[in-house]
Amino acid sequence: MKPARIVVLVVAVAAGGLAALLAGRSDQQPAPEPAKPVVQIETVEILIAKADIGMGQVVSAQDLQWQTWPAAAAGPNFIRKSDRADALQQIAGSIARSPFVVGEPVREAKLIKANGSGFMAAILPSGMRAVSTEISPETGAGGFILPNDHVDVILSRRDRESEKRTGVEAHTSETILTNVRVLAIDQAIEEKNGQKVVVGKTATVELTPRQVELLALSRQLGTLSLSLRSLTDDKAAGDDAPRDDKSAARAVSTVRFGVTSTTMAK
Repeated sequence: MKPARIVVLVVAVAAGGLAALLAGRSDQQPAPEPAKPVVQIETVEILIAKADIGMGQVVSAQDLQWQTWPAAAAGPNFIRKSDRADALQQIAGSIARSPFVVGEPVREAKLIKANGSGFMAAILPSGMRAVSTEISPETGAGGFILPNDHVDVILSRRDRESEKRTGVEAHTSETILTNVRVLAIDQAIEEKNGQKVVVGKTATVELTPRQVELLALSRQLGTLSLSLRSLTDDKAAGDDAPRDDKSAARAVSTVRFGVTSTTMAK
């Protein structure tokens, strides 16, 4: 056999062997990675709202249920079944001071036991008072004030002192209370059925005892109007300070009817 043929034969055999070796390696499956251990998440059962609960609503056991919850996400104010297995019975009969949405964890800070009192007394914060004042579409922002809105209270009156000096009828207006929360319009304490306008005759607002005195006196001196505040109000500290101080009282103390002088000084 000629040497050239021998060389070609050797090269062919080597190429075939190499091809077979590469083909055998491609058929081999990669070794599977070891399975990662499954992390067990610690859970607890907490009390949640089974249905929407409105402000002022009496909570029943049917409105609540236990729900599995990640322990790491369960806040300290959540009610845990491991701590209070009878919480359903304990909370039943409470009044919601703030609304709950379905699935929301129940916190006792938003509930209060009425003990026979009405819902308004139950939802009123400690130290505050509920007082009503007459309104109309003209003095109540055209009926666009809803419960839980915040308003400023404006007193408009005749300026008797100016009339004495000038002999001309004069009127003045001044904001006597700022950032006051509206508790109810007539008997409505919350927006219902998508209602956007509540045209009522009486607005119930939340005030301190001192502010109640100022409002009661102001009602005898002139016309009260409610000015609706924006939800995006910056609420500057100076603007939102309760106006039951001397500056507000001074607006009332300057009003005189004939020889009778009404004052409200600290």
